Amino acid sequence: MQKSHNLVILVDESNNQIGTASKGTVHGKNTPLHRAFSVFLMNSHDQVLLQQRSASKPTWSLVWSGSCCGHVAPGETTEAAIRRGVEHELGIPEIKDLHVVLPDFRYRAQRDGVVENEICPVWVGEVQGEPILNSDEVADCRWEPWPDFVKNIQEKPGEYSDWAVLQVNEYLKTKV
Repeated sequence: MQKSHNLVILVDESNNQIGTASKGTVHGKNTPLHRAFSVFLMNSHDQVLLQQRSASKPTWSLVWSGSCCGHVAPGETTEAAIRRGVEHELGIPEIKDLHVVLPDFRYRAQRDGVVENEICPVWVGEVQGEPILNSDEVADCRWEPWPDFVKNIQEKPGEYSDWAVLQVNEYLKTKV
């Protein structure tokens, strides 16, 4: 029997659950729409934690992205999935002021024959201390002042995951 966190929730266009699929098999050329999350973690110096995805990742390997992204498992809240993912990937056990900033974010992206197709609310939280990287998930990380990150993502979008670029640009629209 599969552990529930190895399954993703398949959804329809209205985000209603229509089934589940194995996380290891869901991403390909015809990726079904499924639930996910992204989180940007900030420190007390208004720096955002960025991660470079592991070389072993089948999707967007060695690309820089937000702090953590992942999938919501059946029976799990998005907040619980974020906390699980952050601890697993970054070794950070506590997130303060975790809140959603883009509740309805959805995207579809393709790179190297792999499609991402997700309803992916974007969250922000505050953390203390330094991450302890899980090398199966993360190749590297860095703290970057938010304005520098925004500038870099706009000037060099190809260095970042497609979803991080879209999320930052969508978030900036909410601040106008």
